[in-house]
Amino acid sequence: MKRRGLRFYTRLYFKILAQDLKSKMSYRADFIISTIGMIATNVAGFISFWILFRNFPSINGWSYHEILFLYGFSLISLTPVQCLFDNNWSLRINVYNGDFIKYCFRPINLFFYYQSEVFDIKGLGQLAFGIVTIAISWGKIGLAFTPLVLLKLIVFMITASLIMIALQNAAAATCFWIQNSFYVLDLVFRFKDYAKYPVTIFSPVFKFIFTFVMPIAFIAYYPSLVVLRPDAVPVLSWLSPLVGVLFFFVSYKFWMYGAMKYNGTGS
Repeated sequence: MKRRGLRFYTRLYFKILAQDLKSKMSYRADFIISTIGMIATNVAGFISFWILFRNFPSINGWSYHEILFLYGFSLISLTPVQCLFDNNWSLRINVYNGDFIKYCFRPINLFFYYQSEVFDIKGLGQLAFGIVTIAISWGKIGLAFTPLVLLKLIVFMITASLIMIALQNAAAATCFWIQNSFYVLDLVFRFKDYAKYPVTIFSPVFKFIFTFVMPIAFIAYYPSLVVLRPDAVPVLSWLSPLVGVLFFFVSYKFWMYGAMKYNGTGS
């Protein structure tokens, strides 16, 4: 099979994206309602922090606006998995009813073809809310703003997002072997709610789990410290881009391994 370059896949992706957006715009009411629901969920998280800090001035040395910064950071970091990899939720259905077989005969990367078919546009509402949250907390904390700091923020956000993408890829791919794989994917997805908290507030056992077993601490906590607390950045923070890339690569290989083993309905 002829090898395809980045330019080919970029051009192809935008063509697929245009078709998907046209399809979604034909159901505008559904789009508007789901977007409002996404924003309402994020607002509820914002309010929960506000209520919590009405009673406690700080939690284990973390102020309200610092945790708000983590919350905004996590929302932005989770946007790519929301927008670009939402089709993972349909993987088990396509596998069990046999529809997944159609993806196996196109002369393009199977993983790219499957994931690019769906773009969850309402995730952009989450992105906007995250940006506003970070902007507010940034000003309240009094963080420095320079081109270098902005570059660090963008790089560490992008690589942090790879962690959640990797976790979702791996969880979704279990459907190639496990019949009730939805519960695996749902469990992994629920863990993302802990990403908005500093890992130091948890017990040593959960701190270890959230760092080395289910590494959600790399979605917001460790990468955000590079900007949030630049005078005391732990080694794991500097390693977070490497961790993100490594986990994504492993999850991609795991997903592709399962897909290559697929042989039709009931696989």
